[in-house]
Amino acid sequence: MSDSYRVALVTGATSGIGRAIVPALRQRGLIVYAVGRNAGQLAELSAETGALPIEADVRDVARITQALEGVEVDILVNNAGILSTRAAFQDIDPAEIDAMIDINLKAPMHLTRAFLPGMVARKRGHLIYLGSSGGQAPYPNMGAYGPSKAGLSLFCDNLRCDLLGSSVRVSEIVPGRVQTALYRNSIADGQANALLYDGYRAIQPENIARIVSDVIDLPVFVDVARIEVFPTDQATGGGTMVKFEAP
Repeated sequence: MSDSYRVALVTGATSGIGRAIVPALRQRGLIVYAVGRNAGQLAELSAETGALPIEADVRDVARITQALEGVEVDILVNNAGILSTRAAFQDIDPAEIDAMIDINLKAPMHLTRAFLPGMVARKRGHLIYLGSSGGQAPYPNMGAYGPSKAGLSLFCDNLRCDLLGSSVRVSEIVPGRVQTALYRNSIADGQANALLYDGYRAIQPENIARIVSDVIDLPVFVDVARIEVFPTDQATGGGTMVKFEAP
């Protein structure tokens, strides 16, 4: 890790992967600003970790940048994301298409645009994006979510071209099935746990947080451009995953 890194900003910080990343970065001695919409969960996170809360929707870039006015953000972790109802594309509510593009793709782009000029000027910074295997291969009933994550992946590739010589790193973490609340609204009748996690060995948010920490830890001249991480029991493409049977 660059010894000059001091401040990190994490979106989607109140649950799942973001909630695990915040303490991991705090343990590194970083000042961490945590963005989330739930005031109570932010307060709890702040009390537990010492993170500085920013209550905001990730789409409200003006509110976030105003809260960080004068702060030199060294590490931007674009973690916030949503998966609306899983359904065939012809059955998706058009509003859900907009929401997934706005939160999964446009918000990270706008936040990057807000904080990247300072990183380039200082020649110091690390941009980290939580992608998805759904952005690398087709999955059924993910006709809007997949493209939003695929767009994010290509955005990372384009950034690396623009940032050559700036010392600003760009890393995309691409997980398979992680046990988070991402699916809580996308699978009807509260069946997410039964369908996706019961009997399966899914990745835990803390596993992803460790990877993020390891990626940051490398020397500044080493950039982990993209890392894919799957449960041992899951194959990429189509979401095939088997239940674990103990020997």
